[in-house]
Amino acid sequence: MVGSGGSDSATRRRDRRKLIAVLYADMVGYSRLIGLDDTGTLERLRRLRKEAIDPVIEEHGGRVVQTGGDSLLMVFDSVDGAVQCAVQVQRQISDLDSEPSPDRAMQFRIGINIGDVIADGTDLHGDAVNVAVRLQAECPPGGICVTRAVRDHVRRRLDLAFEELGPLRLKNIDRPVEAFALKPATAAGSIAQPGNEALPLPDRPSIAVLPFANLSGDPEQEYFVDGVVEDIITGLSRIKWLFVIARNSSFAYKGKSPDIRQVGRELGVRYVLEGSLRKLGPRVRITAQLIDASSAAHVWAERYDRAIDDIFELQDEITANVVGAIEPSLRQAEIERAKRKRPDSLDAYDLYLRAMPLAATAMPEDADKALQLLERAVALDPEYAVAHALIAWCHEQRYLRGGLHAETRAAASLHARAAIAAGIDDAPALAMAGFTIGVVEHDYETAIDAIDRSLALSPSSALALGFSSIIRAWTGDDATSIRHAQTGIRLSPYDPLIYVPYLGLTYAYYFTGRFDEALTAAGRASQANPRFSVPCVFQTAALASLGRLTEAAASARRLLELEPSFRIGQISSMSSNKERLATLADALRRAGLPE
Repeated sequence: MVGSGGSDSATRRRDRRKLIAVLYADMVGYSRLIGLDDTGTLERLRRLRKEAIDPVIEEHGGRVVQTGGDSLLMVFDSVDGAVQCAVQVQRQISDLDSEPSPDRAMQFRIGINIGDVIADGTDLHGDAVNVAVRLQAECPPGGICVTRAVRDHVRRRLDLAFEELGPLRLKNIDRPVEAFALKPATAAGSIAQPGNEALPLPDRPSIAVLPFANLSGDPEQEYFVDGVVEDIITGLSRIKWLFVIARNSSFAYKGKSPDIRQVGRELGVRYVLEGSLRKLGPRVRITAQLIDASSAAHVWAERYDRAIDDIFELQDEITANVVGAIEPSLRQAEIERAKRKRPDSLDAYDLYLRAMPLAATAMPEDADKALQLLERAVALDPEYAVAHALIAWCHEQRYLRGGLHAETRAAASLHARAAIAAGIDDAPALAMAGFTIGVVEHDYETAIDAIDRSLALSPSSALALGFSSIIRAWTGDDATSIRHAQTGIRLSPYDPLIYVPYLGLTYAYYFTGRFDEALTAAGRASQANPRFSVPCVFQTAALASLGRLTEAAASARRLLELEPSFRIGQISSMSSNKERLATLADALRRAGLPE
């Protein structure tokens, strides 16, 4: 009994549990490098251990508990210390390894976890160790991956950025592990040369698209992810109001993790788009985030999970989705920036931005306020195409829902045609101007030509697709109307102007007798812009057409609250399609609206 008790006591002393941070680093391609040059590889590795790794481990309070020649298992009492050590080690290895040939570069993958481990003499065991070991295999060369527990522990104390990898299925780990790729703001030195000054910002919004990180560890995916980034740069370059840094300049950051603020200073841009790609079996996950380079604040972020069936089709889809989402996000960020400027310092662009949210309500009382700003904008810049287009749209609103005055209609036409003349390569100007001409003049040929030119310049614009949908519904091209509306909604579901494609969808559904679907689409348009009366017109008509006359009467009362002067007769100015207007008018009469 005594001997047995002594043995248990020794076991307890030997197997001590402790909550610690575990860091596992593994060298990339060790066997291949040994095969190429065994002596030189070992000499370089010893030098890196001596100069770039061991002193950093000691500096941050860590210790090496196991080494396999090409791998290191370390423990730290401090999670902050483990993460800071990993960041510094990766940076110093990059700085010290002077091998000029990329296929001979010495790189490490690092995984970090926190948890309960069992100390068995000089060895460590436990799930925390196993997860760290498996996690490093998920990193790109030179990368750092951490668990959610590590991310949550350090995110508010260290100047670090994290990229969500989602729940990963790791080898021999019986549960999914929430993992994040670490992108520290100071992980790589600035590429600027000493003495370089920050570039001035252009006179319009500016953006750099950095090369996306390939987190797959699969070199074959490098071509795909670079192709996506190049297509995004091309797509953004079509947006005339946006200044886009050329590919050669932004790709100078490939393989680095620069401070976003520094990128902004070096390239002279206000916004930076960065992202990553990860292949998961037959699927690919792409994340993208738009960052304000002045504050490092996130403007927009999204994740796309897709099956890899046709790689080129997938590349086109991802590009369209990213460009379509970025445009309204940038527009909104610029509007907020303009709101913060002093009134006496506003230029034509700022005045246009301040007018945009007022025009976006699509109601005449707000259009009046927007016009005061826009008239100042074109006084400063008479050839400002998009300002003329927004003036035209405001007058269209004042015409249809403000009394059908001939002079207002004439002003809408005048500014719309001025916008088309001055904005030959300005996608938003062409879209707004074309829509206005279609509505107030019923000149659908000119309207569709302008809108199609807008879509050729910016095929991912939800606003242009929405305007196209509305005009094409009035011409009877319902199939194209529905397709354009659905594409706009899919590309940019959170655009403040999303009610425009929903309204186009409403028109097409209603005029093809799909009243239930028209009711749903009109409801979505109304939710996106509650003060806009036109969706309520079609909600009322759809309910009446479905025979739900009590609900139609209630909807009619709501319409008159939004637009007290509404009369059925005024819809005659919406289109030259008499058959469709007659169908709509008949439904509104059944709902009890005044003539």
